[in-house]
Amino acid sequence: MEAPANLPILDRSHLSAMTGGDTDLAVEVIEIFRQQADVWGRLLSAREPHETWADAAHSLKGAALGIGAIKLAKVCTRAETLGRSGTASPAEAAVALDDVRACLGTTLEAAAVAAHELAGSTGFSASNASNS
Repeated sequence: MEAPANLPILDRSHLSAMTGGDTDLAVEVIEIFRQQADVWGRLLSAREPHETWADAAHSLKGAALGIGAIKLAKVCTRAETLGRSGTASPAEAAVALDDVRACLGTTLEAAAVAAHELAGSTGFSASNASNS
C-alpha cells in the first residue's frame, strides 16, 4: 500500500523551515539523511525479525521528516505499525518493505538533486521542484 500520490517526495519549504533557510545546513541535513538511509535501509528485509524492520522503518521515518520527505514518512509509518503488530505474514512484510524501499529510492534521488541544487545556489527557491 503506497502513500497518497499527492504527498511531496521532498518538500523543500519544509526542509527550509527545518534548517532556518540555511542552505549549507540543509545540504548537511540531507547528507545525514542519506547516511541514515544507508544504515537503516539494510534492515528493511522480511527475513529480519519484525522488531528489527519496524525499528528501521521508525528511524527512517524520523530522518524523512527531518528533510520534508513526507511520502516516505507515511510509508514508513505503515511498515512500522505492521511490524510492531507482530502479526504480519512474510508476504505482508515483504510488500510493506518493498513499498518503503521503492519510496526510499525515489526520495534519495530527490535528495541528491536538492543537495546538488542547494550547494550551487544562494538560497532556497520558492519551488518544490522535487515534488511528484
